[in-house]
Amino acid sequence: MPGLRAELTVAVARTLPWGVVGAAGATGLLIAALSRTAGEEGGWLALPLLRAAILAFAMGLVFLLDDPARHTTSTVPTPRPLRVALRVALVAPAAAAWWTVALLLVPPDIRPPVAAVTLEAGAAFALAVAGAVAVVRCSDLTRPGPPVAAGLLTSSLLALLFSPPWWALFVPVDDDRWAAAHDRWAVLLAGAVVVGVVGAVEPVRRWSLRRAGPR
Repeated sequence: MPGLRAELTVAVARTLPWGVVGAAGATGLLIAALSRTAGEEGGWLALPLLRAAILAFAMGLVFLLDDPARHTTSTVPTPRPLRVALRVALVAPAAAAWWTVALLLVPPDIRPPVAAVTLEAGAAFALAVAGAVAVVRCSDLTRPGPPVAAGLLTSSLLALLFSPPWWALFVPVDDDRWAAAHDRWAVLLAGAVVVGVVGAVEPVRRWSLRRAGPR
């Protein structure tokens, strides 16, 4: 059994989109490092730059479940929840290391509150993976990454530009809504985890327009 688990881990690790995740992570780190070159404006730029870096890395995580062989592997004895969990578990240490480096790239004197921005990062990463899980569950796409990436980018811009004051998420540190905004980030994180867990379960019966039509 341990040998089988090791073989499964190696097989899944080989199918992960490490190149896409690595490119997204490198882009995010470059964005975070810009806070070191902002001079006197770095104090108010640090948080937006960190948020942009988070979004960049999340754009790589949406490709986590891309699997051209999806319809072949769906018949193997290993259940889909385990395959999804294994993909997440393999990427999680890399994501944690990436976030640590991103924080360290921001000078300590202008670094935003670490716990709060870590909550934002966790919610964004969870939303990215949950979106991919939902697309895999509700469609036959083998590469859910592109549509989820487009949705994540669009929803982030809409939330930044058009969020009502009572649901503001991207607020500055000195804003009176800072604590309330991070309560909302916590809700988003919890919702993303629930969607991811429920969506990872293989549906008992897959409905389609073809089956619903007349025979």
